[in-house]
Amino acid sequence: MYHVPVFVLTHHARPSLVMEGGTVFHFVADGIEAALERARDAAGELNVRVGGGASTIRQYLQAQLIDEMHLAASPTLLGTGEPLLAGLDLIKLGYRCEAFVPGERAGFYRITRA
Repeated sequence: MYHVPVFVLTHHARPSLVMEGGTVFHFVADGIEAALERARDAAGELNVRVGGGASTIRQYLQAQLIDEMHLAASPTLLGTGEPLLAGLDLIKLGYRCEAFVPGERAGFYRITRA
């Protein structure tokens, strides 16, 4: 599916899962820093992408481990959910909005860490 190693945060250690097409899911139970370190080792000189739910992204932002974030925000109300930036002061954490592009159905932000 992704054709690159994928490191999944989990509370329960389990063996890696090899998929057809070459994607291997590695399950990391020892925190965000360990998962990022393993992803960086696997990526070598390439970029590492962090994905996940709001809680996962908030943890990486709070730890100042995200260098650049692309965010699409739509004004559509989809019900209750977990707010992405709740409890974060991105400016105090060293982040700034580098670009904003309004779209017909969403606004697109590029946020970087100084």
